[in-house]
Amino acid sequence: MPTIVVDVMPKAELLDPQGKAVAGALNRLGIDGFAGVRIGKRFELTVEGEVDDALLETAQRIADEILSNSVIEDVVGIEVIE
Repeated sequence: MPTIVVDVMPKAELLDPQGKAVAGALNRLGIDGFAGVRIGKRFELTVEGEVDDALLETAQRIADEILSNSVIEDVVGIEVIE
């Protein structure tokens, strides 16, 4: 069964306290080489049957209206995994 994967991230201009906490933990553990951490959400929508353009448009609408909060988040990716 195909799966539509939707990735949602906080808007770039907003503070990401979870990402900041992880970045601090990496620093405390002595792990170098990372300039920052941002934490987002991943949704997997399992599809019955074929994925067509109409279904992708529906997935985009769901991502924009239900899976993300457009005030503080951006939908950064939608992809189909077979």
